[in-house]
Amino acid sequence: MELELDLQIACEAANLPSEAQFILWAKTALQGHRSEAELSIRLVDEDESAELNMQYRQKSGPTNVLSFPADLPPELELPLLGDLAICKQVVEREAKEQHKACLDHWAHMVIHGTLHLLGYDHIADDEAEEMEALEIALLKTLNISNPYTPIL
Repeated sequence: MELELDLQIACEAANLPSEAQFILWAKTALQGHRSEAELSIRLVDEDESAELNMQYRQKSGPTNVLSFPADLPPELELPLLGDLAICKQVVEREAKEQHKACLDHWAHMVIHGTLHLLGYDHIADDEAEEMEALEIALLKTLNISNPYTPIL
């Protein structure tokens, strides 16, 4: 699998995963879907995340990951997949609240967002079950436990 990643850091850069980790996680999500892909991942702060969330989803406040699929005509056979905007503070806060290793949650957000770029969704219950099952299986290949297991 060939992946060209454009990693943009538009937030405080301390304690971020490496570019190699982002590539590994995106490639994991793309297994069996694409042999070649171009993807941008922009790491944003809460202000930019909230702005994007309002502009594109009409929802207030920052969110963990936003996906922007490339909207190319089918006759253009380009490997461009789209863009992800991931909010560092939200990912770190969620990991702490959910008692997860921070890197595991980063991996989940990259895989989750990349699956959205591939057309997966979780609006309807059956779609959510399919997407969650795929995320669980992909994360397992990285030795990351089920992110949907409830905290006791």
